[in-house]
Amino acid sequence: MRRALAVLAAVPLIFFAAACGSDAPSTASSSDGAGSGSAGVKVTGNVGVKPTVTISGTPATKSSYEVIAPGTGPAVKTGGQVIVNLTVYNWDGKQNAFQGSSYDTKQPETIPVSDQLPQVLRDGFSKVKHGGRLLAVMAADSAQQQAQQTQAAQPTKVFVIDVVGAPPEPLKAAAGKETGDSIKGVKVVSPGGDKAPTLTTKTGEKPSKELVVKTLIQGTGQKVQAANTLTVHYTGKIWGTDKEFDSSWAKGQPASFPLSGVIQGWQKGLVGVPVGSRVVMSIPPDLGYGAQEQQGIPADSTLVFVVDVLSAY
Repeated sequence: MRRALAVLAAVPLIFFAAACGSDAPSTASSSDGAGSGSAGVKVTGNVGVKPTVTISGTPATKSSYEVIAPGTGPAVKTGGQVIVNLTVYNWDGKQNAFQGSSYDTKQPETIPVSDQLPQVLRDGFSKVKHGGRLLAVMAADSAQQQAQQTQAAQPTKVFVIDVVGAPPEPLKAAAGKETGDSIKGVKVVSPGGDKAPTLTTKTGEKPSKELVVKTLIQGTGQKVQAANTLTVHYTGKIWGTDKEFDSSWAKGQPASFPLSGVIQGWQKGLVGVPVGSRVVMSIPPDLGYGAQEQQGIPADSTLVFVVDVLSAY
């Protein structure tokens, strides 16, 4: 499942690749509306629409942020998550190439506002509210350059970040009526409350060659749609062996991801499931990882997941 969750849209991957490990001091300025950004970067256009970004001059060597539009909604909550539209450029002083925008994919991204973000972004998010626009320039500051002499130099990144809002607060676990349904050969014990279910897949039964989805607890929330971002708790095992290869319960926190970015079995199996439900899925190889061996998962494995759908937006 870990590899499946890694198959996300390119924009946030670019974002986190540029942001990771950058704790350089930030500089800040503010603007009352669309207009010029950090020196050499100009941002125009209305919040909620893909911005026009003009970049000129020598790339910045110091990370900075600027509030282009402060927004009028709630403040961005530290320690929580924020839904944003991202537009990203490389600033190399030559081509200044466009890297991507969630306005093009029509799928806003969710970012955790945590210590994993570099200080410049944490500072920027503290000054902008929902409905606002933030310009962030992520540069390889001199201290980082010395520490990364053996690594290839990375261009300065320019991010225009429109704050859409916050995702809904996810449930702690599935909540609803138990159905008594099951998959033959698979056992799930639901202890109740916020405790993790126990999944057992040691069986002599042959797995179905088709996707099988059974609802164990029927939730009452909105139904999952294909374009949704989900927050879930899950445990994954291999049919017949009872070998666990991944579990958000074991990691101590649920997982969040666009449904469009995970394996086909999840995409087909979770659409239409109400939030609050617990389902068990038997996923044949052609809707999982097929003949390709994955870390901890042999080739041609039938995968079994028990999944709590905690939120969808």
